[in-house]
Amino acid sequence: MSFSRESVNASPDDLAALVAVLRGKRLAVLTGAGLSTDSGIPDYRSPGRPPRNPIQHRQFVTDAVWRQRYWARSTVGWERFREARPNVAHLALARMEAAGLVTGLVTQNVDRLHHAAGSRRVVELHGALAEVRCLDCESFESRDALQFRLRALNPDVDVEDAALRPDGDAELYSQQIADFRVAACVGCGGVLMPNVVFFGGNVARPIVDEAMGYVDLSGALLVLGSSLTVFSGYRFVLRAAERGIPVVIVNRGETRGDPQATLKVEAPLAEVVPMLADALAFE
Repeated sequence: MSFSRESVNASPDDLAALVAVLRGKRLAVLTGAGLSTDSGIPDYRSPGRPPRNPIQHRQFVTDAVWRQRYWARSTVGWERFREARPNVAHLALARMEAAGLVTGLVTQNVDRLHHAAGSRRVVELHGALAEVRCLDCESFESRDALQFRLRALNPDVDVEDAALRPDGDAELYSQQIADFRVAACVGCGGVLMPNVVFFGGNVARPIVDEAMGYVDLSGALLVLGSSLTVFSGYRFVLRAAERGIPVVIVNRGETRGDPQATLKVEAPLAEVVPMLADALAFE
């Protein structure tokens, strides 16, 4: 049975197809927002999800009004975002690493759930919302500590019922945003930014190099829950394809990397990843 550039719909044959391609290979794993949806964190581009207009890097660093909007929405969303826990797919990937099946894990997610699940060789392409940094003095503060200060400055903000968004923020009315007070750096009074790469920003070269190293050491690249729309993740698919490394994608809906895929499977990650971990561990 040939798996070259084959698209497999969700069926009882999915696991057999995945194992046939990945058997005996150490894997580099690239994960996207789709992996965390079963932890209660919405993704960006699932079929049927409405389009969104995320904040851009330039907007945040140059415009105080956009920063006020971001921190208001983040203050409401953070407490629900931080309550998210690893799901069975995160835990399965940690087991695969512990079993020596994974060279390293590259994630586009900013939720730090891979660390919570027990994965150790993790590259966070886009950083993590758990930290903030000062754009002036480059000091760091935990997001929890900042949340305490933001709540003190804005005691009337309701964090209970707002719907969570993919970036850990929530929708607010315009007046709620206009009245919001933004906290400054405790050290220098400078501008604070979440320690993440916003849309339009650049991933630091050492981070890209570390992630590329995992791909280069692997026998296959396994992409889980990413549409690969942004180049920061898609570049690793191109690297694997250029080097003749098989690319396997498990994702709901089309991805930018489908033309490079050796195998594409559309199936629930919470079902497929644990079964794949079990199957490969006993190969």
